Amino acid sequence: MNPFEGKNVQCKRNDAIDSGIGFAIPFAVFTVMFVIATIVDFVSM
Repeated sequence: MNPFEGKNVQCKRNDAIDSGIGFAIPFAVFTVMFVIATIVDFVSM
């Protein structure tokens, strides 16, 4: 067994949750930027 495994694990949270948050927040930011740019383009016509 790896001596670093299982002893004093700092965080026991599921990594899938952190990965999902790490994907969702930038995706939401770029989506908002796209929506704002689309609205500005539509209004400036």
